[in-house]
Amino acid sequence: MSVSTRRDGPTGHEPRAVQKALALLEAVARLGPGATAKQIAAQTGTPPATAYRLLNLLVADGYLVRIEDLSGFALGRRTRELAGAAAPEPDHVLAELRDQLRFGIHLASFAGSRIRIVDKDPDHELGGEKVLVSHPHASAIGKLLMADHPELVAAPLRRVTPFTITSPVALAEELRQVSRAAVATEVNECRLGRSALAVPVRAADGAVVGALAAIGRTGRLAVDDRELVELLTASARQLRR
Repeated sequence: MSVSTRRDGPTGHEPRAVQKALALLEAVARLGPGATAKQIAAQTGTPPATAYRLLNLLVADGYLVRIEDLSGFALGRRTRELAGAAAPEPDHVLAELRDQLRFGIHLASFAGSRIRIVDKDPDHELGGEKVLVSHPHASAIGKLLMADHPELVAAPLRRVTPFTITSPVALAEELRQVSRAAVATEVNECRLGRSALAVPVRAADGAVVGALAAIGRTGRLAVDDRELVELLTASARQLRR
């Protein structure tokens, strides 16, 4: 008489694989959109080959998605559904905000020390993106990142326009104000004729993982507009994961 070795329950290795997959999802949530396989593996202590294999499985099943340039990952639809159907979709939040404002509304993510623009306003071109990403001291989005990571401030600070802050002392004081107010501004600092307001987007644990910014023409976008700040802040809370 033969004895069947088939089991309907999980095998001995499957629970560990599930635990590793969940750990990878948690790492992507912490690191934010654009997290690379190398960063995720390091965050979870998973061998790179194992992490890459599991990440591909999670992408195939819809729990993760690859960002447009294929350099990193973001949470997918099925993970967001697990987080709760009551949570508004980011696309809906941004579309509603864009309908209310005449400025460009752009969403950025922070992965380590990098800024990535993950959702650009389709009706407002974002000029000077390369400068914004490579010289964070000159932009409202970059100031939010540097306020949360003061170690990123490194002299000399490049003068992008005549209005760019290049004094480490002056920048340090501005970053302290950004931390206290949870809002950052720029006026002609990254690009002449352009101003911006940015507020932090936070993870569920309160960590700053990105920024929501309104960018418009200097003179039309008032960086001291409290109603605009409150609107951006309320929308950023809806984007919180």
